[in-house]
Amino acid sequence: MASGNRALPIENGEVLPAAGGNGEGGNGGSGDGFNRNRSSVDQQIDDMRRRLRELEETEREMLAVAAAASHEDPAAAATALEKAEVDACSIYVGNVDYGCLPEEVQEHFQDCGTVNRVTILTDFYGNPKGYAYVEFHEAEAVQNALQLNDTELHGRPLKVCPKRTNVPGMSYHRGRRPFQPYYPPYPAFGRSPRFYPYY
Repeated sequence: MASGNRALPIENGEVLPAAGGNGEGGNGGSGDGFNRNRSSVDQQIDDMRRRLRELEETEREMLAVAAAASHEDPAAAATALEKAEVDACSIYVGNVDYGCLPEEVQEHFQDCGTVNRVTILTDFYGNPKGYAYVEFHEAEAVQNALQLNDTELHGRPLKVCPKRTNVPGMSYHRGRRPFQPYYPPYPAFGRSPRFYPYY
């Protein structure tokens, strides 16, 4: 080959000497400019390899930090456990009248057990969303409260069911397909489609 391009063997990130002798390549080392250019190219390649090693090391460090951060700390695990225990003692109440007060919901479920808290959710403007959560002191009160399903409060039948615990990262997928634009089978407004040849 007259071009002088040779593949140099690389082992563990270091360039091994070429088989042609003293690293002069296939041209015999006749030109001084060629050797200077080759040494500057080799120096640039060595600099690139050094930078690549540095980037790989920083990437390994960042991955190690991210892996350490992704493990749950004991405090977060404890709060998740406490939240699950609270959710086991709570119920969801749907179809709550918009004018209903938390005290009225508490009175409605007072016979089931000791009520710790009543939360009626509201939107951004402070208007009630029409459902509430009732937290009891004991878990047995949840079973008693489920017996009040379809009872009326302010003339509306309530839907009562146990509160479920939200699991982070688990999203409810409704099965909708991704957006697909509609392209009519005919050209719109007299324009013909342009076809581009494949190269």
